Amino acid sequence: MTLEDLGYNADLENYRTENGLDSFAVGRVIAEHKERYVVKTAEKEYEAEILGNLRYTAQSRSDFPAVGDWVAISEYDNDKVLIHSVFPRKSIIERQSVGKKGDKQIIAANIDKAFIVQAVDRDFSINRIERYLTICNTSHVTPIIILNKIDLVDDIALSQMIESVQQRIKNVPVFAISNESQQGIEKLKAFIEKSQTYCLLGSSGVGKSTLLNTILGQELMKTNAISDHSNRGRHVTTHRELRVLENGGILIDNPGMREVGIADSSAGLEITFDSIFELSKDCKFKDCSHTIETGCAVLAAVENGEIDKSSYENYLKMEREKEHFELTIAERRKKDKNFGKMIKNYKKGNFKKY
Repeated sequence: MTLEDLGYNADLENYRTENGLDSFAVGRVIAEHKERYVVKTAEKEYEAEILGNLRYTAQSRSDFPAVGDWVAISEYDNDKVLIHSVFPRKSIIERQSVGKKGDKQIIAANIDKAFIVQAVDRDFSINRIERYLTICNTSHVTPIIILNKIDLVDDIALSQMIESVQQRIKNVPVFAISNESQQGIEKLKAFIEKSQTYCLLGSSGVGKSTLLNTILGQELMKTNAISDHSNRGRHVTTHRELRVLENGGILIDNPGMREVGIADSSAGLEITFDSIFELSKDCKFKDCSHTIETGCAVLAAVENGEIDKSSYENYLKMEREKEHFELTIAERRKKDKNFGKMIKNYKKGNFKKY
């Protein structure tokens, strides 16, 4: 195996030499376990931890390595390395951190294409697909929709689901597959390209790890049996992991996401809901919220059926989440600025004694 097989290219090598990192080895982060990592080089895999300087100069969690990152490393023990630097990322898939206001969580870095996996049983939701689609569009990652577990529905129901997805989501490939019957698997495998990095996105229990095992042709990712009560696969993936496929493609599995929070995703929303943004140019008011205004072209299109009502409502919900996230960031920056001023005044001696 070469670094090129892992996705390394001339741009990364130029960055390495131009920034004086050519004395270090290069590897790609293939797994992350609470700030401890596994890094793969052309020769072997190493346990890795970040250098103290990198840890203390990091301004946010996004400055730390993530699965998919390219890093400069040095070996300090058998099968152990230190991470000195993280190379620039060409793409980052991220979402709002669960339970942390104003923070973002990196799902994976340097992704070319994302498989949005949706099970066709009781959890089927085009709204959720649009959420993942917005995350991909924000990150400039090419999305592909996978409808999984098609052995659980009949042909008529499946055709209706595919048609409903394609009516709301244009120009995105849709694959219908079953890990159980293997239907559609070979077609999906043929779609995967050498040295391209793919990311699996989807909620818990939609069959991502089983799909990865199926594509790999071996049981590498642990899966659990289907629950008799809920007819859902029990989710067991707890961390992100990168695997190189037989045909040379690179695939990253992810833990299932119960919440898919929309962060600063203006561009992503505009691409996902392009018909709404295009129609908004004809609204009477430039700052139209598309909710109650007279002369709103978007509302008119919803009323006459030109825009799907569910998609419109999903757009409004994600737009509110985005605005709330941006407001939270602004409030936090203001607090940080005020705290910085207080510390500065304290050091100067400009403080009151009580």
